[in-house]
Amino acid sequence: MSSLTTLARPYAKAAFGLAHDAGALGPWQDMLGLAADIATHPEVDAVLRNPLVAPGEGVKLVADAGGERFDDRFRAFLDVLGGNRRLTLLPEIATAYQRFKQDAEKRLRVKVISAMPMNDEQSSRMRDALARRFDCDVELDTEIDSGILAGAVIYAGDQVIDGSLRGRLGRLSQNLGS
Repeated sequence: MSSLTTLARPYAKAAFGLAHDAGALGPWQDMLGLAADIATHPEVDAVLRNPLVAPGEGVKLVADAGGERFDDRFRAFLDVLGGNRRLTLLPEIATAYQRFKQDAEKRLRVKVISAMPMNDEQSSRMRDALARRFDCDVELDTEIDSGILAGAVIYAGDQVIDGSLRGRLGRLSQNLGS
């Protein structure tokens, strides 16, 4: 786990708490996504990382760019981030917030990389099997990578399930080499 994720998690949890109390989980996700996009713009990022720029200036820059799309509670959240010089963590905070939101909604976005395209029946069976395993609704994002040879690699939250032929051959090679 990266140190940025570790630093971002408490802020994401706080944002989730504020959003949950206000009944505004979706709008907060949108505001965090927009703020993350603003913070990663090269010119804005340079200002936010500059130690000579006062924290309030960074907050003002992000808040002004968000305009009326940011409500007062979100602006106060930005003030806290700016005061702690954590505005550069906005992308990681947005990602962690999304996980908290998905957990609360018992929803999981899963990335499936397969060697060949899956038809509708295969996608449906994969979605159902993952929903049973994780006890939640599953949204599938699929990608094709012929380099995995056969099977699939599944990224579900913090878990990776490697059912690819390339992965199996790699594990076999590692076991035979030891």
